[in-house]
Amino acid sequence: MKAFWDSVQMAHAPIFFLQRGQVRRHFEVPARAESLLEGCRAMGLDITAPPSAGDAALQTIHPPAYLDFLARGPQEWAALGDAGPEMVPNLHPAPEMLANGARPSATIVGQVGWFTADTSCPITADTWPAAKAAAAGAIAAADEAAADRHAYALARPPGHHAYASRAGGHCYLNNAAIAAARLRAKGAARVAVLDIDSHHGNGTQGIFWQRPDVLFVSVHGDPNGYYPWYVGHAEERGAGPGLGCNLNLPLPRGAEDADWLAAIGTGLAAIRAFRADALVLSLGFDASEHEPLAFLRVSEDGFARAGAAIGAAGLPTAILQEGGYNTDLLGRLLERFLAAFAG
Repeated sequence: MKAFWDSVQMAHAPIFFLQRGQVRRHFEVPARAESLLEGCRAMGLDITAPPSAGDAALQTIHPPAYLDFLARGPQEWAALGDAGPEMVPNLHPAPEMLANGARPSATIVGQVGWFTADTSCPITADTWPAAKAAAAGAIAAADEAAADRHAYALARPPGHHAYASRAGGHCYLNNAAIAAARLRAKGAARVAVLDIDSHHGNGTQGIFWQRPDVLFVSVHGDPNGYYPWYVGHAEERGAGPGLGCNLNLPLPRGAEDADWLAAIGTGLAAIRAFRADALVLSLGFDASEHEPLAFLRVSEDGFARAGAAIGAAGLPTAILQEGGYNTDLLGRLLERFLAAFAG
């Protein structure tokens, strides 16, 4: 199995993180990648830098105005003279503003609020190159899946909270959505995205909400008590042509292996019924019982059993890294998951 990684992704090192009214250390740090790379090496995976991602591939999901903001924003932010080292919003357009015809600001301060969903996605000059390289890895993994092979993309920064035109939750480009679009372009009639990160993949859901050709399944902590707070409920099933192509399987706080694996089994059954030609797996390890902000309580053996179950589905799979923030364990969890996935 190939593993896709570009060292430029290491330069993205966000600092600002606001939690319950306190500024704390950001969890999405370069050490995450170091740990995951150790897991890849331990398995003897072929670690390869992916080809650069072209604008056309990114624009299958993200509009040019948003991509341009990510690329040029830090320079304009620095030109303010009195700004901090990272782009962080202080206002987002409220629903009432949108209902009254709100539109993007002409200033970078207003644009940061327009193009971000929360304060957990600070942006620097290193963010765009890293996000673009992570997306390139997702595209390369999708190309492997299109050739009926499996591949792993060490996608950092992650992607599943990013909407088409809005960053959020440590995510800037939606790697899973880009990979799914790539598989569709390569001939897959139906693509399934299975998200087992402990947080709901709200960005991926939003992107495919009205699409009948992509099934989105998310197994995650109940949003009534966990990020992203407002979506991820079981009754969210898609809309229009995409009605029925969205399946959320929220779990209560403290859910352990049995409930988590049963939900993954339910998701895999839906994927079989959908008759997917290929699978994109949003792989998060933040469901671990040893996570800094543990909501679910999944064991190391639980991740191995999940890998075996997903591998047994028999679909060519692009495996994309999402969350997981215990840097001491990430490499080991990846090794256990991928070894079981490969059978």
